[in-house]
Amino acid sequence: MSIEIALRAARVRYGPLEALHGLDLPVPAGTVTVLLGRNGSGRTTALRALAGTVRLSAGTVVWRGADVTRLSAHERARRGLCLVPDLEAVYAGLTVAENLALTAPGAAPGAVSGTARGAVAPPYPELLPLLSRTAGTLSGGERRMLALSRALLAVRARVVLVDEPSLGLAPPVAARTYRGLAALAVEGGAAVVLAEQRVPEGLPPGSLVHELRRGSLAFSGEPAELS
Repeated sequence: MSIEIALRAARVRYGPLEALHGLDLPVPAGTVTVLLGRNGSGRTTALRALAGTVRLSAGTVVWRGADVTRLSAHERARRGLCLVPDLEAVYAGLTVAENLALTAPGAAPGAVSGTARGAVAPPYPELLPLLSRTAGTLSGGERRMLALSRALLAVRARVVLVDEPSLGLAPPVAARTYRGLAALAVEGGAAVVLAEQRVPEGLPPGSLVHELRRGSLAFSGEPAELS
């Protein structure tokens, strides 16, 4: 399998504390990669390093063979990288429909409702009655569904990074979410990376798990090897 994006000897510091200690993390295309670890393990920092929302203090980010370490987060997004953080992942002052319009490629402002209904209904029909609501008035689970729509609608994305996909979701909604993310990898060929505290159920064949502990790699392999 070809490597889409990778961290090489990546180090990230927050003031005097180092969060990643020379991490090597290859992410293949067409595969779901799970970054496993407890809070403080470095999994969120690894996602942010790939996305460019935190700077490396040492090491490189390589995307399709090119060094993109100095490329800004918005430039990486333009090239096909989608990040869904665990917090503050929606525009609270915009309506649900307006948030979705920013997500759906080529959606014209006058066609927001139609675009949102057509694209979002399969994964999250729960959002359809809420299109005119501002995102700041939604419940935690509704906000999470709206944020995850950014990834599930990113049909042209080459790299999809999601921090704790099931956060605040009911189990049936979480299951739908994982199926949608798996489809981005298996059917769309994207490199999908999920930061998790435990291995989710229903991962597609060929999925990989990297367990982080205190900013270093403790395990790499297939999900079955952890059971």
